[in-house]
Amino acid sequence: MAKSVIVYSTPTCPWCIRVKQFLKENNILFLDWDVSVDQAAADEMIKKSGQMGVPVLDIDGQIIVGFDKEKIKAALGV
Repeated sequence: MAKSVIVYSTPTCPWCIRVKQFLKENNILFLDWDVSVDQAAADEMIKKSGQMGVPVLDIDGQIIVGFDKEKIKAALGV
């Protein structure tokens, strides 16, 4: 069953671009919230992660801060 994946990112963040590319390469569907223009998404990201830096991923409720490929793969089961 597909996992629910949310990526909190900004358009200028190189790690955000890399994490989204990684998800696309692995055919993982995800929602992309641009926290630079969406204050509600930014507030949600900070509430979930305690972090203001991006990217932050929410994979079925598991919060991963940054592009930690091994943690992301483990959370996705890929």
